[in-house]
Amino acid sequence: MIWVPILFGVFKFGALGATIFLSIKSHRDGEEEERQKKEAAARSEAPLPNASSNVQGP
Repeated sequence: MIWVPILFGVFKFGALGATIFLSIKSHRDGEEEERQKKEAAARSEAPLPNASSNVQGP
Protein backbone atom coordinates (compact mmCIF):
# COMPACT_ATOMS: atom_id res chain seq x y z
CA MET A 1 0.00 0.00 0.00
CA ILE A 2 3.01 2.31 -0.20
CA TRP A 3 2.04 3.09 -3.77
CA VAL A 4 -1.05 5.09 -2.68
CA PRO A 5 0.86 8.10 -1.28
CA ILE A 6 3.26 7.91 -4.22
CA LEU A 7 0.35 7.96 -6.66
CA PHE A 8 -1.31 10.85 -4.81
CA GLY A 9 1.99 12.75 -4.78
CA VAL A 10 2.46 12.28 -8.53
CA PHE A 11 -1.12 13.41 -9.13
CA LYS A 12 -0.67 16.42 -6.84
CA PHE A 13 2.51 17.59 -8.59
CA GLY A 14 0.99 16.91 -12.01
CA ALA A 15 -2.09 18.99 -11.20
CA LEU A 16 0.05 21.74 -9.67
CA GLY A 17 2.33 21.81 -12.71
CA ALA A 18 -0.61 21.95 -15.12
CA THR A 19 -2.19 24.77 -13.12
CA ILE A 20 1.02 26.79 -13.11
CA PHE A 21 1.52 26.22 -16.83
CA LEU A 22 -2.03 27.27 -17.71
CA SER A 23 -1.94 30.34 -15.48
CA ILE A 24 1.32 31.55 -17.05
CA LYS A 25 -0.03 30.83 -20.55
CA SER A 26 -3.25 32.70 -19.81
CA HIS A 27 -1.34 35.69 -18.46
CA ARG A 28 0.94 35.84 -21.51
CA ASP A 29 -2.01 35.47 -23.90
CA GLY A 30 -3.79 38.35 -22.15
CA GLU A 31 -0.73 40.58 -22.45
CA GLU A 32 -0.39 39.69 -26.14
CA GLU A 33 -4.05 40.54 -26.76
CA GLU A 34 -3.69 43.90 -24.98
CA ARG A 35 -0.56 44.68 -27.00
CA GLN A 36 -2.36 43.90 -30.26
CA LYS A 37 -5.29 46.13 -29.27
CA LYS A 38 -2.92 49.00 -28.47
CA GLU A 39 -1.13 48.58 -31.81
CA ALA A 40 -4.45 48.50 -33.67
CA ALA A 41 -5.59 51.65 -31.86
CA ALA A 42 -2.30 53.39 -32.66
CA ARG A 43 -2.64 52.42 -36.31
CA SER A 44 -6.22 53.69 -36.51
CA GLU A 45 -5.23 57.02 -34.91
CA ALA A 46 -2.26 57.56 -37.24
CA PRO A 47 -2.97 60.05 -40.00
CA LEU A 48 -3.33 58.46 -43.39
CA PRO A 49 -1.42 59.98 -46.28
CA ASN A 50 -3.78 61.99 -48.42
CA ALA A 51 -3.35 60.84 -52.00
CA SER A 52 -5.36 63.74 -53.39
CA SER A 53 -2.95 66.34 -52.01
CA ASN A 54 -0.39 65.46 -54.69
CA VAL A 55 -2.88 65.82 -57.50
CA GLN A 56 -2.70 69.13 -59.32
CA GLY A 57 -6.11 70.48 -60.18
CA PRO A 58 -7.29 73.21 -62.59
